[in-house]
Amino acid sequence: MYRTMLDAELSKAFDVWSGCPDSRSGEDPQVRARLRATLRSAREAAAAGDAGSARALVAEMYDDAREAGLPWAPVLPGPCAADRQACDYAKDELSTGPRSSGRR
Repeated sequence: MYRTMLDAELSKAFDVWSGCPDSRSGEDPQVRARLRATLRSAREAAAAGDAGSARALVAEMYDDAREAGLPWAPVLPGPCAADRQACDYAKDELSTGPRSSGRR
């Protein structure tokens, strides 16, 4: 279950960040390119089974966006909100994943 929660946490972060670097205009294109590259690296790390590196890269994205002063960037949720969101993602994964019986 813990692994499912960690995977859900990363899935949520990937969903939150997936459209952000490309959806705005007027900001520094280098910052947006760096965020896209970091997101790509985080996804690759997660796909390779290196969740620790993936989480570190996601944290780096939040830091980069904050330091660049991007008002449109996602805000890092607090611990309680992050847990609730990860639980929601985990429930979705468990109900639609390979272990699902197909009933809802």
